[in-house]
Amino acid sequence: MTAYVIFIKDGVKDPDEMAIYAEKADAARGDHPLTPLVFYGDITTLEGPEAEGAVVLAFPDMAAARAWYDSPAYTEARAHRLKGADYRVLLVEGV
Repeated sequence: MTAYVIFIKDGVKDPDEMAIYAEKADAARGDHPLTPLVFYGDITTLEGPEAEGAVVLAFPDMAAARAWYDSPAYTEARAHRLKGADYRVLLVEGV
């Protein structure tokens, strides 16, 4: 069953760290079977707090999503995202 990793960016703290994250996250894609569905497009908040940005990545299943998220390359990238911005990240199984 398809799984989705949803990133909601609440705000940037350090643009330099985010630049490093962008470079490393792109490289962390590697051979992982991910499909970007949403990548920082226009946002209209209908409910809840405003978001600065959003990304939705699709994976074949939860195991593939976790394999990417927990991979050494993305773990290294994630360290820069955590320093660079406040995010909420969800892993959601599709129907």
